[in-house]
Amino acid sequence: MAQEEISFTDLIASSIHDMKNSINLQVGALEQLARQCRDKGDTQALEGLGRVIYQANRMNLNMVGLLSLYKLGKSIYPLDMRDHAVAEVIEEAVLQNKPMMDFKGITISVDCAPDCYWYMDRELVKGALVNALNNAYQYTRDRIHILARVANRQLELRVEDNGQGYPEKMLFNQELLPEQGVNFASGSTGLGFYFSSQVARLHKNGERHGSLTIENGGTLSGGCFVVKLP
Repeated sequence: MAQEEISFTDLIASSIHDMKNSINLQVGALEQLARQCRDKGDTQALEGLGRVIYQANRMNLNMVGLLSLYKLGKSIYPLDMRDHAVAEVIEEAVLQNKPMMDFKGITISVDCAPDCYWYMDRELVKGALVNALNNAYQYTRDRIHILARVANRQLELRVEDNGQGYPEKMLFNQELLPEQGVNFASGSTGLGFYFSSQVARLHKNGERHGSLTIENGGTLSGGCFVVKLP
């Protein structure tokens, strides 16, 4: 009997799933240690743990993105387009990042009408928002603002920070961001941008599809991560 051929991509996906579960357990343990440090007033240890927790969450987020892209590429992702309260989706994304934001003392404000509903895949859009918050965490000074509004028959989701903004090179070449290479100095692979751009493009209405752009300015005069869904 011939040995069954093993798909390398399937093997990688299975390994990523196992690693993601392990990282989740580690993050939980690190957050518990951080709470103990806060209770004891050990700010130096708390600051150090905060940086480690951020990197662990970033790794976990990348793995979730890879698994989602794998399922989308295999056409096995259960795409679930429904009418959702946008404020609730934003709230879930914020709560997922809250412990990490608290460690750094970052304040998050949200501007979204309670009666704003939109047709979307809830989990994918929440993942794009979590990616945007993760990116803003790295560059903001201490504030992040999330704005949701409907304009030109599109839902516009903006995640803005009060950092120094995106470099001019990124703004000029942002159509290439999803395909950019690895930056070994910063550790950036472009995966977050690629995942979010694919999430946006999966949302279609007739001939129109969603988009991801970045810009500077906004409410806080920093970087702006903008997702538009038709």
